[in-house]
Amino acid sequence: MTGQPTAARGEDRRGATTPRPGATPGRPLPPGQPGRPDVFTFGETMVALRGSGPLKLGGTMNVSIAGAESNVAIGLTRLGHDVRWSGAVGEDEAGQLVLRTLRAEGVDVSSAATDPGAPTGLLLFEPRLPEVTRVHYYRTGSAGSRLTADMIQRAFSAAPPRVLHLTGITPSLSSTARSAARRALQLAQEHGSLVCLDVNFRARLWTAEEAAEVLREWIPAVDVLIASDDELPLCLPGDGGLDGSAEGSESSRRGKGTRTCADAVNLPPQGDVGDPAVSLATQAQLLLDQGVSEIVVKLGAAGARVFTQSGSVHRPAKPVRAVDAVGAGDAFVAGYLSALLDGEEPDVRLERAITSGAFAVASRGDWEGAPTRSELGMLGAPPGTVVR
Repeated sequence: MTGQPTAARGEDRRGATTPRPGATPGRPLPPGQPGRPDVFTFGETMVALRGSGPLKLGGTMNVSIAGAESNVAIGLTRLGHDVRWSGAVGEDEAGQLVLRTLRAEGVDVSSAATDPGAPTGLLLFEPRLPEVTRVHYYRTGSAGSRLTADMIQRAFSAAPPRVLHLTGITPSLSSTARSAARRALQLAQEHGSLVCLDVNFRARLWTAEEAAEVLREWIPAVDVLIASDDELPLCLPGDGGLDGSAEGSESSRRGKGTRTCADAVNLPPQGDVGDPAVSLATQAQLLLDQGVSEIVVKLGAAGARVFTQSGSVHRPAKPVRAVDAVGAGDAFVAGYLSALLDGEEPDVRLERAITSGAFAVASRGDWEGAPTRSELGMLGAPPGTVVR
């Protein structure tokens, strides 16, 4: 059994893709080596303040940190993997909180930078309804948004990783952050690192058209693509799905659960898309033809599906009492990459990803509920179980 993206045995053939002649099998996952981290990721991590109701009414707020890439880093270290995170924080107490928290979770922050000329970013979470949370960003001109290609060049080259994990958030922050991400992709190709991209579209940071222009450029260098079904059109070649809609997506039809207001992908309606599974398979094949080895589609309450040249595999969501869905997607990614690094097949990767995401949904905070490896089996315990 290898760790490279490949299809599982006994796939669910409904909506499956079919191999194309001369299809590229994908790059193998580099073997683990001393001093070489399992995963390298980078981006902006902010101080996060969480209220219990409308901000205009005041009250107390919980203080923590939040950032998609560092959430994934924490999730992976809790599952036993060696992860390096790079980014920039301000020369302030907020920046020290970010670095201290990541160190405490076992994340290598030796390549992180402190910027004396800019503050650490701030993120406010404002719950408005049981399943709706408003997010307010204060990150314009922040230290994290001033990430540069040179910084990433130094961090990557110091210890080339087995896997480079990117999100679509970092290139939305600034032109220099976009250049840093592009340089990381080039370095991954030079060093043979596997590339994982989580689309993670944020409508408050850039438009769907801006995101699509960047993501489509990156797609040929991506090995594992992770997206919700309404984000997938942003990656399609040509006009792809920008004429498509989140309204016709499978998770929209079946219910997504909690999402933040900043996460919605506003695309024009496309009309009747027919069977959602077939529509996803068609989109996935377009991306497979671009050279992506594995497309992982998050379907909210409907679970998740992975597409490869050999077919597709679906796994249902885990029933849990939802407390806070923020950070669930990052926990999903951590679980998926963890199983990939362990050399598991796609069906096992999906299972661990969904389990990790369920833990996050059942806990408050961006990363606080991410499970350890020993906790993964707890999800199937009967209600009222006490672990002694």
